[in-house]
Amino acid sequence: MTIARNDRFRRRMLPMALACGLAFTTGATVAQDTRLPDIGSSAGNVLSPARQAEYGGMVLAQLRHEGYVLEDPLLDGWLRDVGQRLAGASDRPQQAFTFFLLRDRQINAFATLGGYIGVNAGLILSAEREDEMAGVLAHEIAHVTQQHVLRGAEKAQRDSLPILLAMLGAIVAAQQAGGNSSGDATSAAVMTGLGLLQQRQIDYTRDNEAEADRVGIRNLSRSGYDPEAMADFFQTLQSVVRMNQGDERARAPSYLQTHPVTLTRVSEARERAAKLEAPTVAATTTAGNNPLLPPGLSIATTTAGQRGQGATGDFGWARERLRVLSADTPAQAIREYQQMRARQPLDDARRYGLAIAHQLAGQGQEALQELNPLAAAHPGNLWLQVAMAEAEARSGQLAQADRRLESLLARMPTHRALALSYARVLAERNTRDAGSRAVAVLRPLLATAGADPLFQQAYARANEIAGDDVRAGEAWAEAAFLGGRPEQALVQLNNLKKRATLDYYARSRIEARIAAITPTVLELRRQGIKDEEATGRLSVGVRAGGTASDR
Repeated sequence: MTIARNDRFRRRMLPMALACGLAFTTGATVAQDTRLPDIGSSAGNVLSPARQAEYGGMVLAQLRHEGYVLEDPLLDGWLRDVGQRLAGASDRPQQAFTFFLLRDRQINAFATLGGYIGVNAGLILSAEREDEMAGVLAHEIAHVTQQHVLRGAEKAQRDSLPILLAMLGAIVAAQQAGGNSSGDATSAAVMTGLGLLQQRQIDYTRDNEAEADRVGIRNLSRSGYDPEAMADFFQTLQSVVRMNQGDERARAPSYLQTHPVTLTRVSEARERAAKLEAPTVAATTTAGNNPLLPPGLSIATTTAGQRGQGATGDFGWARERLRVLSADTPAQAIREYQQMRARQPLDDARRYGLAIAHQLAGQGQEALQELNPLAAAHPGNLWLQVAMAEAEARSGQLAQADRRLESLLARMPTHRALALSYARVLAERNTRDAGSRAVAVLRPLLATAGADPLFQQAYARANEIAGDDVRAGEAWAEAAFLGGRPEQALVQLNNLKKRATLDYYARSRIEARIAAITPTVLELRRQGIKDEEATGRLSVGVRAGGTASDR
């Protein structure tokens, strides 16, 4: 994080953060209670599910705005698949979850209001297998389904906005704790001090942790993952602490500071896992050659599964792609792989990571040299096929790249990662025909992509190239809103609204979004948070419920 970004964040968040720090100080004695509320807890009355989701979304938007979030279609899809499998096995499968990655290589994960769960790149890079990472996700999911997050918010303060800000401040402090940022000392001291104060008030109690372990291990088993993986990963984290020198508390991974692990806790986790029966998992069989059944019919069955068989099979590809994307530069990632190769030959997943690093460094031919034998060894692997197409396109083999992507798209027309990757390849050509094809590729995702900033950016660029400035402007505004820039979104929408050529439907869409976004901007301004880049270009009514001006 640069000095400018740190200073901007301090100016935007300090007024509210100070207020929420005071609010949490007054609730300190209440937060020390280690007893779980009974089933009749009023936690749900503090914030409705809709408000929880709204504030969780605001936290994610602000983290995006400050550049903490790492968004990649393939990685997002993999993390969502793992998370949703675990969430579906919980006792509250109706609870909505949003899983997202942060680029920091510190070991950390957290849950916020509304089922928003963040995972640092460092946590996944430290895991040896997907089951271990799934163990951490299962634990965080349990904090949500057991309402630990909401109960902690109730104990701390009934004012919902300070709750939001306290969580955001704690997350930011955790992200900065690794010493990798270059921010000025004043900003770091303010954010770290407030973050520690707030974190002490929202840290989960021992009872919360024990319950999250118990529920998480059970859901691991239900999902087909190895239930002992949670204890395995906690031991991995303990080994990290032992390897560090100096004060153990100060040098411990952030995850261990908020989720302390003891030998007793690890032993209890192993005992719980050992007592679980083999999971019952869903399976499908085909009708085969039975002439009385339609050909290709799939019949759902249930069988006793084997522990550790729940993994997607994509962990290696995902971890190495994440290693590259979380590196400061592609050149740094290439050096990491060169150091690994000097110790021992790279396995296929790491060769894939090296190829991605070459590709991002503009070395298309080197990327293809690594990818060609991998694609032959793993035919049909989507991670490799997408990487091959992108490397071919950037090496000038446009026809080959298009054939590969069109073939994949014909089989999976609504696959998010595939559509976004193809749209990105087309947009790089910067021609009207390529833009029109990119719009067609993305259109099947429109109905489900309202809260997807990567989609909105790709759709905006595709329409821009294709010559549809109105659709492009709407999508750019939506991307700004999702990226924590609601004032910028209003500026863009108001500029669009001035166009005399707008038809009735476009004007109605734009006016509806202005009405929806304006209350968010008003509330942020009321709390002293302004988007300085948009200030002066946007006139917002000072009265509650005011609307953006058309001027």
